[in-house]
Amino acid sequence: MRIDLHTHSHASDGTDAPAELMAAAARAGLDVVALTDHDTTRGWDEATAAVPTTGVALVRGLELSCRWGPMSVHLLSYLHDPHEPALRAETDAIREARLSRARHMVDLIAADHPLTWDDVLAQTEPGTTVGRPHVADALVAKGVVADRSAAFTSILSARSPYYVPHHAPDVLRAVGLVRAAGGVPVLAHPGALTRGRILPDDVVRELAAAGLAGIEVDHRDHDAEQRARLGALAAELGLLVTGASDYHGEGKPNLLGEGTTSREALAAIEDAGAIEVVRPWRA
Repeated sequence: MRIDLHTHSHASDGTDAPAELMAAAARAGLDVVALTDHDTTRGWDEATAAVPTTGVALVRGLELSCRWGPMSVHLLSYLHDPHEPALRAETDAIREARLSRARHMVDLIAADHPLTWDDVLAQTEPGTTVGRPHVADALVAKGVVADRSAAFTSILSARSPYYVPHHAPDVLRAVGLVRAAGGVPVLAHPGALTRGRILPDDVVRELAAAGLAGIEVDHRDHDAEQRARLGALAAELGLLVTGASDYHGEGKPNLLGEGTTSREALAAIEDAGAIEVVRPWRA
């Protein structure tokens, strides 16, 4: 069984519609895929409706934007109740902060480069959670940079004079919010050195004590040393080990199924979640 537990649609910063993502998962030979858009569940219904025709089971989730001190941390939440008020209020606040931050960054960038807010909106779909990836796509469309990666290593970098921080909950609090909503919290790519500093082991131990369920180990941004470190830490703490592609469609080179999760880890996630995996024979 091939299971990919981290993908994005155009509900956040992917380029595929949720139904298109499900069809792409089928073409990639996946049996199960998780839709984990940033801070939103807006794509769940469309992805669920595509399960019978694609034959791919769906794990409904999201990727919560968090912080540990000044460091950005991402937390995957699987199978939580989307109507639980505390988590929903937090994701609403994060999306609003992303929007205002993106507008402020565009204002700063526009002083030096040919970019407008309408250019950014042209890179989104109705209801999309607007963020830096869409600013990056607008910069590509205007010919300012070659691709998203170039945008994020230059104009949109955290070291850039155009960078603006945004609201995000402390990751310890976020673990509690996910658990309170019946979800299963898993750290996303916590050993990705190319994204900046990595979470110290002692912080992961603190998160595990607070209810963290797992660590995403098999991810393209983890080198062999980080995979070994994180795998050993997960074993020490009794945490689930997951793997995934972090697929964004045309937005990134990541390929569906390039990182995978075991059947046993998926079963443990489903056992602990508030809602079921949507399977073709149940849809």
